[in-house]
This record gives sequence, structure tokens and C-alpha cells, in this order.
Amino acid sequence: MGPYLCAMHYVSVEGLTKSYGIYPLFKGISFNINEGDRIALIARNGVGKSTLLKIMAGKEHPDAGTCRIHKDVHLVMFEQDPQFDESATILQNLFQQDHPVMKAISQYEMAMESGDEQAISDAIVEMEERSAWDFESKVNIILTQLNIHHLQQPVAKLSGGQRKRVSLAKTLIQIGFDPRHILLLMDEPTNHLDLNMIEWLENYLSQEKVTLLLVSHDRYFLESVTDEIWELERENLYTYKGDYENYLEKKAARIEAEQASIDKAKNTFRKELEWMRKQPKARTTKSKSRQDNFYEVEAKAKQKIEEANLQLGMKMSRLGGKIIELKKVYKSYGDIQVLKGFDYTFSKGERVGIVGKNGVGKSTFLQILQGITAPDSGKVNVGDTIVFGNFSQEGLVYKTDMRVIEYLKTFAENFPLASGGSLSAAQFLELFLFTPDKQYTYLSALSGGEKKRLQLLTVLFKNPNFLILDEPTNDLDLPTLAVLEQFLLEYTGCVLLVSHDRYFMDKLVDHLFIFEGDGIIRDYPGNYTQYRILEKSKQSLSSVSSDITTQKEHAVVKKEEKPAPAMQDNTPKPAAVKMSYKEKLEWETLNKDMPLLEKKKAELMEQMNQPNLDYDAITKLSEALSKITHQLEEAELRWLELSEKQ
Repeated sequence: MGPYLCAMHYVSVEGLTKSYGIYPLFKGISFNINEGDRIALIARNGVGKSTLLKIMAGKEHPDAGTCRIHKDVHLVMFEQDPQFDESATILQNLFQQDHPVMKAISQYEMAMESGDEQAISDAIVEMEERSAWDFESKVNIILTQLNIHHLQQPVAKLSGGQRKRVSLAKTLIQIGFDPRHILLLMDEPTNHLDLNMIEWLENYLSQEKVTLLLVSHDRYFLESVTDEIWELERENLYTYKGDYENYLEKKAARIEAEQASIDKAKNTFRKELEWMRKQPKARTTKSKSRQDNFYEVEAKAKQKIEEANLQLGMKMSRLGGKIIELKKVYKSYGDIQVLKGFDYTFSKGERVGIVGKNGVGKSTFLQILQGITAPDSGKVNVGDTIVFGNFSQEGLVYKTDMRVIEYLKTFAENFPLASGGSLSAAQFLELFLFTPDKQYTYLSALSGGEKKRLQLLTVLFKNPNFLILDEPTNDLDLPTLAVLEQFLLEYTGCVLLVSHDRYFMDKLVDHLFIFEGDGIIRDYPGNYTQYRILEKSKQSLSSVSSDITTQKEHAVVKKEEKPAPAMQDNTPKPAAVKMSYKEKLEWETLNKDMPLLEKKKAELMEQMNQPNLDYDAITKLSEALSKITHQLEEAELRWLELSEKQ
């Protein structure tokens, strides 16, 4: 989006400094945000991205410096951990603003859900009086695209992913309604969204006239909606105009220049050190000045540029000639078919991306491959040499709190290399951006992104030759993603990847399994972007074909002087399939039970992350989690089946 004419100054930040204990996040940074700016903020986890947004929103205070927001600017913030009125419903949380139009829409939505004809009639009159229909239509699009239904449900019963989507809907409703100058701060908005939702959000934000500061690890998303990149690194803020490709190019040039400057400082440092050692104890004014300069040169010379550059030839467990072979595999849950006679034979080094809506059987397919879930019929033959490495969404599991390096050593002391020799646990941790001081941090003190990173490297540390990665990029920062991508590009085993990160998927997979529902899996020979281009082309052709057909029908009518008399069609029309009374009761029960199952699952996962759990407790919790997950999947599949009739 181009710059606004006569752009207003929105934000002015000068000399901002913030530390946590002895760890500095940023020091003396300054910047301005003007009307129409669309900025992506990137950095490693724990460097201060979210903290900077919270300082701008007035939710945290800096140690030093100032942050001024223009008095006519209304700041709206989307956070990773949204705050709600837990006792209120989704509807009440969405429309908290005390404004007649918002109240009218809230009453209309409530009446429509209740089915009360008088309430609906009164709500429609109010909507007419407030001229609220255009905005209600916009609200309806937002709720539909983010898959938010059952607005009378209390937010306290929502899962983590549902809460994020409701919070995102609330944010978009607010910026769409508010006529004031909007500054939108967004912290990882694409987490917990499926690919279609992410693409819709891209288009929505690209069309809205909003000034934006965005934290995201989704490179296609930030490239689509922003035109400037800011990076927090080594306590400083670096700015790059342009897209992600330009950022990579300019950053490489900056690092090269900094490295040359450091090398020069090292030579000066050696000379100055020699001079310092020759000086007598008593300093002259001239030598004192040179001594002060020495410490500045020393600091520059000792500066490190920590860039993720992973070249790791892993000594992978040997792959035999037979990998995995699936023959006529069927799997159903009730009337919902997940796999329908699926046949496939995996080859060495194959990289497959898995794409499909939630509830179509992706997780079930992964479980069948690993022998966790049995098919209804058919055969799954796994080669004797296969060693699975499974990165799931359940998170880091540990029974006692311990330091990071101690935890990794419970899996192995060393990581063998293909070239011979090995890496120690400490060296392996450094490759995945765990600095020496971070390696002695307790697991309980790690951030969410750091726990994800540790979980990932423990999977890789076991030397698997068949990797199953289920949403590995959630909560990972861009530097870590770069490390992981480089690792996987060098990896010679098989990779099965489920991810909503299109950039990550495009870079790593050779072909896709498209889960289309009703047990149908289509093998597409290309990456995700190629698949989406093809699908959009098909939709365009279908639309054009429909338009041509309509035009032809109109042309035929115009040629006739009189329309032909309508012939009575006595052919019986098939009756629409509707819910039976029993199915309606089941539908209502599922709507009540599913949030409870999701809540129970979240509680079990939280319990498993507690320190000091013994082996028996972990085993019991794992069994309970597996059972509740299975119950939830069955409930979701049945809900999908009934929703077709609804």
C-alpha cells in the first residue's frame, strides 16, 4: 500500500531502554511511525518483541526513554494471550463497545441465535434505525471466515485456538467500526489459523486503511501485508525498507560490513594492548585518554555476530530398501470416512506436505503410519530400519524440572556426525541458538518459543530417519526457522510435514497429500503455492464458464418474441435431508460436550508440563490424554456430519 498524502505522525519513540534483571532487551532505541506505515517486527524469541508492543500500548513501562502516541490516534492491540471477561459469552466479549450500532448488532445476533421471532423483529427495526446492516454484513464475514459460531457460549469454555480466533475477530471488528485514526499492533496473528483463514486475513488487512506494526514468523504473510521490516538484534533496532527478500539482502551486506569493522578493531586492539602493557603505573593525561580509547576498541573487538548458519551432516539411522507401504487402507469414525482404500509406497528421501481442513483426518493418518491407531482394514507395512521422529503439538514433556543441558543429556550425551566424530550436547544446543548461559536455564523458566525449540531438537537428537512434523513452526521465531530449514534441507531421510507456514512448506516439500474429505487423498506433484495457483485458476474458469452459460440463456430468451409457456414438471423433487428429533438432541449434546472435552484436554496437557512428576503419573496422564483426544476427534467428526444436515 502506498504512503498516505500528508501522513500524520502517529508514534514517536526516543531512547527506549528495557531490561529484565541482568538481561537487556533493547537499549536507547528510537523510531517513528507515520500514518499508512505497515511494519513487520522480527527478532529471536526472548529479545523483546512482545515487550516493545506492550510498552507502546501502555501495558508495561520502559526503564528509560519516552513513547508518545498522537492524541487523535486510537491504538488497538492483538496479543498472544488474549484477555476476556471470562464470565461473559463470546457475543458479549465481541461487542463490548458502548455504541448504539454495536449494541444493535449484538441484539440482532443474540435474537438470531435464540430463534425468538418477536426478538428478531425488534432487532431488525433497531438495525434499520441505526443503519447498521453494512457493518453487520462485515461482522458476519469476519465470524464466518474465522469459523466462530455459537455466540452464546461462555469464553471460559473455549480452547486456546478458539480464544485466539475470537480475540482476532474482536480486533478486526473494532478497527472496521472505529472511524478514528487506528494504529494496529498485532502479535503473531496467524497462530492457530488454518491456511484458508491466513490467506483471507492477508487480503483483509491489505484492503483495510490501517497503520500496522506486526510481529509474525509467517514470511509470506508479512511480505503480503507489510512494506518495511524492523529487526531487534543485540539491543539495537535495525530498519529495512521493502519486502522480505530485500531484508535478507540488506542484512547480509550489513553483517559483512560489521564483520570487517570488527576485524579492523581486533588489529587495533592487539596494538593498543601491547602499548598498555608497556606503560608505567603513573599515567599522563595523554596516556589516560589513550587508555580510555583502548576500552572502547576492546569492546568492539570482542563483539560477536551470532548468525544461525547450520551445516550439520547427521549420521542418520540407516534406511533399508523398504520404507513404508500402505495397501487398501480404510478408516472411519462412525459415518465419517477418513481413509478410503488408500494406497501408497514411500521412497527414500521423500518430502511430503499434508494439506486439508481440520477434521478431515490428517492426525489420524499420522497415527496410523506410526502404529498408534489401527486401520479398519488394509495393511501398513513399516520397514525394519525405520526410526520415527515425531514432533507433535502436545509440547515439551518432562517429569522433573531440570536445566536445559541436563534434559538433553537424558536422551544422549553426543550427536554422531556422518563425517565421523560427534557433537556434544552443548555444541548441538548452540547450533539451535541455545547460548551457553541459556543451556543452564531451568526448563520451567523457558519461554513458549524456547520450549518448542528444545522439543524440536530433542526429536532430531535421536537420529530418526523418518520425520513426522506436525505444525513445527508455531511459536518459533524467524532465526530458529532458518536453522530448522537448513537442517531439513541437509536431511537425507523422509519428511512428512503438516504446516500452515506456506513459505516453510514451499521450501521443503516435493509434493502434497491433499486431504479433501470423505476419505479422499489426492497426491499433488508440487508445492503449496503451485497447488493454490492451480485451484484459483480452476475456480476462475468455473466462474467464467458459469457466466457464459448465464449469458447464453439470456440471449436465447431475447431471441424469442414470447417466452414459451412453462411446462408443469411432475417429477418428484428429492426431499432435503433434515435432522431427526434424535439427531437434534445429539447435535445439542455435542455442542455442550465438545468445549468440555477441549477444556479437559488442555488441563491434562498443563498437568503433564508440571515438574516433579514420577513415571507412573506421566504414564497415567498420557493414557488419559490419548483417550480424551480420541473422544474429541470422534465428537468433531460426528459434529461435522450433523452440520451438513443443519
